[in-house]
Amino acid sequence: MAIADYLLPGLLLLIVLCALWKRVNAYQAFVDGAKEGISLFLSIYPALLAMMCAITLLRESGLMTLLSQAVARLIPTLPSEIFPMIFFRPISGSASLAVLIDIFKNSGVDSLAGIMASIIQGSTDTTVYVITLYFSTVGIKKIKNSLAIGLMADVAGIGMAIFLTLMFFS
Repeated sequence: MAIADYLLPGLLLLIVLCALWKRVNAYQAFVDGAKEGISLFLSIYPALLAMMCAITLLRESGLMTLLSQAVARLIPTLPSEIFPMIFFRPISGSASLAVLIDIFKNSGVDSLAGIMASIIQGSTDTTVYVITLYFSTVGIKKIKNSLAIGLMADVAGIGMAIFLTLMFFS
């Protein structure tokens, strides 16, 4: 048997032993944590659902394809496949990951578009998602400066990803 077979049961045993040693009711602590997790989920879910609906609508309506084609005509030196990635990355990690996988399937992992999209995926964050989810959870209403700074960081990350990819891989 491998050590991995004993990892989860060993972790559970360690938790129970620590709870006994500290004289904590482990079951009640688990139930309280589950209650807190459910209330957190219920406070986050409306913002998350609204964002996912907006992203799905934007992607499935074909508007993203039209925007990408228009921008690709303005900047012909960049692979046109990365423009949906550039648009979606600050909004949603799952949408940008879906675009990345689509680029890998259509253009290849080692293509210029695949390398550029990979670097963009790794060098930027989902700013709008983070602000929507985390700021609404803790009740922060004034997001103007955070949004501007986050989007500037995304632009810097995307710009450097494009520059470095063109410099080293084209």
